[in-house]
Amino acid sequence: MKPCTAFIFLCCCLFACSKPQYPLVEIKTDLGMIELEIYENEAPITAKHFLANVDKGIFAEACFYRVVHMNNQEGREIKIEVIQGGLFHDSIVDSMPTIRHERTDQTGILHKDGVISMARNLPGSASTEFFICVGDQPQLDAGGLRNPDGQGFAAFGKVIRGMDVVRKIQMQKEENQMLVERIPILSMKRIR
Repeated sequence: MKPCTAFIFLCCCLFACSKPQYPLVEIKTDLGMIELEIYENEAPITAKHFLANVDKGIFAEACFYRVVHMNNQEGREIKIEVIQGGLFHDSIVDSMPTIRHERTDQTGILHKDGVISMARNLPGSASTEFFICVGDQPQLDAGGLRNPDGQGFAAFGKVIRGMDVVRKIQMQKEENQMLVERIPILSMKRIR
């Protein structure tokens, strides 16, 4: 091997070895699998909370229940496209611990296509409900106008496999953004 070729080979090996090994979470539904990469270094509070919920089996009775697309946001000036999942029932969600809000201008994780983020009401009220972006959604970032407080939502990972499943879920029959038939999450587990 020539010295130049050997140097390039070594650099490629070092780059491949230095790529972070993020935790992976697999979501199984009747419509297919979704695989998530969780950015625990960039969004430590949110990622740790989500992974702890996965590890504790909190999502055993979870589902995807809300879909937002361009045709079901009448009267909204700022439109977004997402699917939302979690425990669904307010009585359960409200009893779960909440976490401090991590803004996108702190974490650097923007609401791009496939990014997973925490649903919330007020900043610091996120617990178990999450959403996945369909397409880029900059209005969900810090300073975005979708939420009147301008704090945005706490993004903490990304779909690395299964965006076709996410899009399938988004196209299911809905009424006022709520799925007519919720999509059960058959399992949600850490695979790395």
